[in-house]
Amino acid sequence: MYRYDSWDQAMVQARVAQYRDQLRRFLAGELGEDEFRPLRLQNGLYVQRHAPMLRVAIPYGLLEARQLRMLANIARRYDRGYGHFTTRQNIQFNWIRLEDTADILERLAEVGLHAIQTSGNCIRNLTTDPFAGAAPDERVDPRPWCELIRQWSSFHPEFAFLPRKFKIAVHGAEEDRVLVRAHDIGLELLPGEDPLLPRVRVFVGGGLGRTPILGKLLYDEVPAEELFTVLEAILHVYNRHGRRDNLYKARIKILVQAIGVDAFRAEVDAYRAELAAQGEALRPTREEIERVAAHFDDLRRVRARQTELPAVASLGADEWPAFTRWRQRNVHLQRQPGYALVVLTTKRAASAPGDVSADEMEAIADWAERYGDGEIRVTHEQNLALAWVREETLPGLWREARALGFGHPSFRLAHDLISCPGGDYCALANARSIPVAQALLAEFTEAELEDIGPLSINVSGCMNACGHHHVGHIGVLGVDKNGEEWFQVTIGGRQGNDTRLGKVIGPAFRAEDMPRVARTLVETYRARRAPGETFLDTLDRLGPAPFKEAVYAGTPAARHPALQEAADVEA
Repeated sequence: MYRYDSWDQAMVQARVAQYRDQLRRFLAGELGEDEFRPLRLQNGLYVQRHAPMLRVAIPYGLLEARQLRMLANIARRYDRGYGHFTTRQNIQFNWIRLEDTADILERLAEVGLHAIQTSGNCIRNLTTDPFAGAAPDERVDPRPWCELIRQWSSFHPEFAFLPRKFKIAVHGAEEDRVLVRAHDIGLELLPGEDPLLPRVRVFVGGGLGRTPILGKLLYDEVPAEELFTVLEAILHVYNRHGRRDNLYKARIKILVQAIGVDAFRAEVDAYRAELAAQGEALRPTREEIERVAAHFDDLRRVRARQTELPAVASLGADEWPAFTRWRQRNVHLQRQPGYALVVLTTKRAASAPGDVSADEMEAIADWAERYGDGEIRVTHEQNLALAWVREETLPGLWREARALGFGHPSFRLAHDLISCPGGDYCALANARSIPVAQALLAEFTEAELEDIGPLSINVSGCMNACGHHHVGHIGVLGVDKNGEEWFQVTIGGRQGNDTRLGKVIGPAFRAEDMPRVARTLVETYRARRAPGETFLDTLDRLGPAPFKEAVYAGTPAARHPALQEAADVEA
């Protein structure tokens, strides 16, 4: 992975010193809350329901083992012993003290981590394919380009105070594993004539949240050497024309929707021409591209690391069935023969999805070094993954992972549930999402997961959609009805190349109804499916009517608010 050079390190340490002085002045009463707010936000610090929350950047979801150990140290020393991995491939600490935040940032800087631009109206953390560099269907490794974009976007003076937050996703595989069209800018990398310079398909104006919209195709193909001029132009047009008078209409998706993608493209093209005429087109040198790409020469690094592999574990007869199910579901063979990608799902009944304790982080860091390449990948499904695991060592890794609750064969099944922290932590939330997520996890037994088949259940505590409920096969959204928590349900959302937004099935439900609702949707599918059909296949064939009828059968209408009231939350 990319390691900071002296320039990177100096920038991060300078930011820590700057923030430490800002914090000192705020605590001394020299800065007011309104003055301090933008300063703390661009250092990842939120004011939550019970305590400050610090969101730490994990650029394109990639961590070294030493960095994960530092996160564990911070969780143990400054928080309540755990951290929360998010759908943005970041980690959040929910119980820190404001007075400790500068010290925490200093500790992060020691291992090349920071919280810069993880909040505020700026370019946020980039996300990419967690299987990058190893996936069998990969056409272009997106990681070098993610790093180049990270360097371009960090501290960019023109884009420090955008109309609203801005998110970019990049992938280079046949399958979209990063929700490219659900981002302000989505980039799909395609092979070019020069192996170092891919072609880039550019989507713009996507996003979930209050008004979910899928991104529009801006350019079917852009040469890689022109990518940064295109990015600069898109951000410039948005910064100039994006609305600042209405928080709810300030995202770029609203601008693109309002003027149309053709008119938006014309504005972008005009600014690109202006930059070219002034000799200011941004073109990274070949030398710089090669320098960054060299950091992602995984095979050379792996061969140097894996000189002594762990002893091959011998499984007992009673262990083989469970190991086989896990290998079939959570292990994916790499395109490099002999190696595997392993998904460690963080979804356990006793904790919130995405929560990992300090002790567990240290164990996973140890597994990454002993079994893999010393790196950990954070997925937007709130899981962790290890790459470059030798196939013969999988039984030993599984046995250790299973002992800590990370060895369940549940990847992309009903137990692989996504959830935001919700009202237990977030001041923006309308409802508590964690108890609902835990109830839904408990509703389905591990024994029935394979029979149900691929099924994503995504839970958000409010319309900001941090739980990505819009793209869940079953989406759950917390809404406030006269001071009470209710939950609106959508079905039919999906990720991948055929990304779609789910549709509301009807009036909202109380929290205690949600396990029954999910169970009824699943049992309707099981009763009506044709041989070989998935949940989505059956839904596409039959439409939502039979699912809706089953869910609301015998339900007193008086228990539910009007459907239009529930729909207004998303309008």
